[in-house]
Amino acid sequence: MTGGLLRLETRRSVMLWMLPLVAMLFWFITYRPSMASPPLWNVRAMAMQTTTLAVFAPTVVGAAAWLGWRERRHRMADLVIGTARPRWARQLATWAATTWWAIVAYLGCVGVLYGVTAWQGAWGGPLWWPAVVGAVSMPAFSALGFVAGVLRPSRFTAPLVAIGVFLALQISLQFIHGDHSYWQISPLVAGPWEIGPDPGVATFYRYLPDLPIAQVLFLAGLTAALLGALGLPAGAGGRCLRRCAAAITAAGLVAAGTAVMLAGTGRLDAHGMIAIPLLHNAGNDRPVRYTPVCSHTPIPVCLHPAYTGYLPAVTEALEPILTEVVGLPGAPVRISQSAAIYEQGPDNRVTISRAGPPTSGTPPVFHLLLPHQMTTDEFAVELRAAAGHSIVNSVVGGGRDANPAQQAVTEAILGTSSVAPPGSPTAAAAQRLAALPTTARRAWLLEHVAALRAGQLTLAQLP
Repeated sequence: MTGGLLRLETRRSVMLWMLPLVAMLFWFITYRPSMASPPLWNVRAMAMQTTTLAVFAPTVVGAAAWLGWRERRHRMADLVIGTARPRWARQLATWAATTWWAIVAYLGCVGVLYGVTAWQGAWGGPLWWPAVVGAVSMPAFSALGFVAGVLRPSRFTAPLVAIGVFLALQISLQFIHGDHSYWQISPLVAGPWEIGPDPGVATFYRYLPDLPIAQVLFLAGLTAALLGALGLPAGAGGRCLRRCAAAITAAGLVAAGTAVMLAGTGRLDAHGMIAIPLLHNAGNDRPVRYTPVCSHTPIPVCLHPAYTGYLPAVTEALEPILTEVVGLPGAPVRISQSAAIYEQGPDNRVTISRAGPPTSGTPPVFHLLLPHQMTTDEFAVELRAAAGHSIVNSVVGGGRDANPAQQAVTEAILGTSSVAPPGSPTAAAAQRLAALPTTARRAWLLEHVAALRAGQLTLAQLP
């Protein structure tokens, strides 16, 4: 009989009629923006967890709340008292049917997004933890809405609780300050909040499951507590059943409270993920092995294979500079992409820097940190300004303490005027050197670069 009741509830669940709306909202809020971002598993999966749950939360909660007061709405409460199954069993069947359709819809949406991402050639494998957190959220949303409908039966309950849950989830994110916030337990959080879709997270190192595990524990505990609360009233069933419901409620509250406390012990690790000491596996701190993809420029540019799509833009931005400095003393023999180091600042600010010095080894290798969250034009400008300056400085010397001659040569090679003020003698010398044919400028550099690095040349000695 239980199976028949569940099949009946599944066929007539109002959640079934909400599936077209869910699919449309998912396409508009999650799928379209994801397709505008590069095909990186970490970027799309982490953004998917936040936006997809924002779509499903009000929809599932509203549908479950509408079903929660169905018996009162149809004035059937007295008619079903004499049925063979206790009220709690009937309620669980209705909740299970709503949850079933919510999970089917969620997995279908995630499957489409992940399938397209794989078809576009994303490196590595899918990140499953964001999808798991979303799937476990469906029973919790359904239970929350259903309990609200049972306890406050009204035609206004479904829209009000749907809007309330959506606002509560969004407002809770505003209380996240730093990496030790208890509010990180929200299922909308997939990593350090406000760090943005940083492609460097979960690329060079594994995606940490610490925070997702705490979120799954919280959601499972919340679901158990809500469903157990339905079995506590005297009319829900016999004394044994109510004791069982009380035990489930207590266990759920303990699990949810424990998860919140664990989230409050989280910290931002050096690789950009939230690590929770009691849940952390040190094996996840090992770097992921990969074979870099390299350009065929005079000085090869080698990137992580996840960034293969970035290679043409990086090569185009750096090739003029590499052509100028290749073979010169101090010039790198390879440009190799570097992992980033993340450090928590005040509130939610996160400092992102290069892991290690710009240049290391013999012969020297330049470690490149790619800029993030920029348009194509901004990407090229930022790359030339940051990496280009560092590469040229490794050849001409000086760095921050460069003398006027070193500044002029740097500006001439980069084709910029960011150091020397326009109209100054340094700027004039840079323009004069930049006007020389490439072969003549390179011949002069080969002959004088040692003296230039030693700081022995003046502006008057530049050609």
